[in-house]
Amino acid sequence: MYSFNNNGTDGYWPDAGLIFDPAGNLYGTTTAGGTGCGDSCAGTVFQLTPGKDGKWTETLLHSFNFNGKDGFYPTVGLILDGAGNLYGTTVYGGASGTGCGGLGCGTVFELTPGANGKWTEKLLHSFGKGKDGSWPDGRLIFDEAGNLYGIAANGGPSGKSCGGYGCGIAFELTPGTNGRWTESLLHSFNGKDGQDPHTGLMFDTAGNLYGTTMTGGASGTGCGGYGCGTVFQLAPGTNGKWAEKVLHSFGKGKDGIWPWGEGPLIFDVAGNLYGTTSAGGDGSCSSGSSYGCGTVFELTPGANGKWTEKLLHNFDNNRTDGLYPDNGLLLDTTGNLYGNTGLGGTYAYGTVFEITP
Repeated sequence: MYSFNNNGTDGYWPDAGLIFDPAGNLYGTTTAGGTGCGDSCAGTVFQLTPGKDGKWTETLLHSFNFNGKDGFYPTVGLILDGAGNLYGTTVYGGASGTGCGGLGCGTVFELTPGANGKWTEKLLHSFGKGKDGSWPDGRLIFDEAGNLYGIAANGGPSGKSCGGYGCGIAFELTPGTNGRWTESLLHSFNGKDGQDPHTGLMFDTAGNLYGTTMTGGASGTGCGGYGCGTVFQLAPGTNGKWAEKVLHSFGKGKDGIWPWGEGPLIFDVAGNLYGTTSAGGDGSCSSGSSYGCGTVFELTPGANGKWTEKLLHNFDNNRTDGLYPDNGLLLDTTGNLYGNTGLGGTYAYGTVFEITP
């Protein structure tokens, strides 16, 4: 459909999923490249438009500048509102300048289409010096009222804990009548309840949010010293505060470790949760890792509010079924799960898999 050019002016390293608009145009991001900023270009937002001859035309909607205050390095996909505006995050940059390790703390942005075909970028939030979060790299979601929700992998009131950068946050952005958006911290992770949230959030029908943290949890210093990760729920309260509950804390590795990637958790119609861990499992991995090749798991809610984890598959590269699944899952109407692995398989470069109940 489209091959990015050799000089990088149309962007390079597209590292996230695509989305459609109602007209059939595709939108995505690249983590590097761009035009109008020379060697300082550091990522793009692009559109692919289908033609009558079956060819697709790329249009650069925005190029991020390493030296700019609008952020740079967009690593995850975009979302679209009903008016055709695009929303996304950049991991680095923003008004914090050289904060957060010298790279800036990251941004949330909006791109609005104009009548002349040009798009205008607007910063909805620039993460500050880390206390309001830093390095947002999960896909955003909307609620029915038009509020945005997301995660930042580091920062928060936990301050210098979790390696000195903070343990991460879940946040809400609320639009105001003056066009400004206000950030609210829904939860600040402290390590014991998880740290480094990397996947996007998702809602259930009751308005609760669900997500994962890559590390932290009850395993403490297990899994390389950082903890093995968690699955968590955020429930809204009547006073505007949200209560976090850890649904599962990955243990010593055999039940999976390090759940992360762009794809969020998914529900089935019965209310069970499904996800992947990028490592862990039964440990019989031929990749040289002592942590295992990864898992697909299910979490089932119980009558007492507890959730039970069940491993649906342990990846084992000795059987060439892949290793390191880290992009989430899809569920079809008959209950089959689909996903991919970054490595492994017949030729060692990854697989696409189906899991059938």
